Amino acid sequence: MRELSWEQTSRGTARISRLDPKDFRLETTTVWSFPTRGRWATHGGSYPGNWAPEVPRNLILRYTEPNETVLDAMMGSGTTLLECLLTNRQGLGVDIEPEAANLAASNLNLGYRPIDWAPDRSPVHLFVGDARRLDAIPDGSVHLAALHPPYAGIIAYGAATSGFNLSRLSMNRFIAAMREVATETFRVLAPGRHCAVLIGDTRRHKHYVPLSVRVLEQFLDIGFILREDIVKLQHKMKGTREKWRGRTYDFYLIAHEHLYVFRKPVGGEDLKDYRYSAKWR
Repeated sequence: MRELSWEQTSRGTARISRLDPKDFRLETTTVWSFPTRGRWATHGGSYPGNWAPEVPRNLILRYTEPNETVLDAMMGSGTTLLECLLTNRQGLGVDIEPEAANLAASNLNLGYRPIDWAPDRSPVHLFVGDARRLDAIPDGSVHLAALHPPYAGIIAYGAATSGFNLSRLSMNRFIAAMREVATETFRVLAPGRHCAVLIGDTRRHKHYVPLSVRVLEQFLDIGFILREDIVKLQHKMKGTREKWRGRTYDFYLIAHEHLYVFRKPVGGEDLKDYRYSAKWR
């Protein structure tokens, strides 16, 4: 991992209408829907496949306290890191694409610092690196991991030759890589704390491919406990609509994703207490 050098500047805020969302409320059910995604601070929807800022804000406010550490090891344009800055959390952002890391740094330059951060302490650290090899992050030092991986070739990010890019792998190689990501995330996460993964499904030859289930299995296999399975509805599916506009098809367009929230067990917990068994029947 290589840390990206950046700092807050006194840039103008002409394009920033407000720093906080209007009428924001924490979600209370396992179905989330954000038809008009937030536009506060520098958030926007131009980066392909980025998640609505309401997703990381909900996760951060529910599962962490101020000054705790949040990791996004696939940060893209920096949506999660910006929410860390705005909610007074310590943010760690990693992306394998240098262009994404530079864009995240640009989006974080609000001319704003949380008032309770020491002048010599940066609230956010950005790295160019591989989510499978978080060598700059100590064991058990993260209080929340929030991951939004690419969906196995649905949207290709960066150049085809730019390292081990998850968005350009075959399905089987993608699943194997996500197992490595799960293992490394488990290492850096503190016991009892949470890891959230937003992942969608796809189709092959018009048939449903449950990519989310295969990713779920990797995180469970390496020792995580499933805390929540949240269904996130998709809106303004530009790529899907344009591809099938004006065409007749004999299948349903996928309009949801799964937001899995996992917990790392603490010492002495028996994972059998959280798994299905025959005695439940």
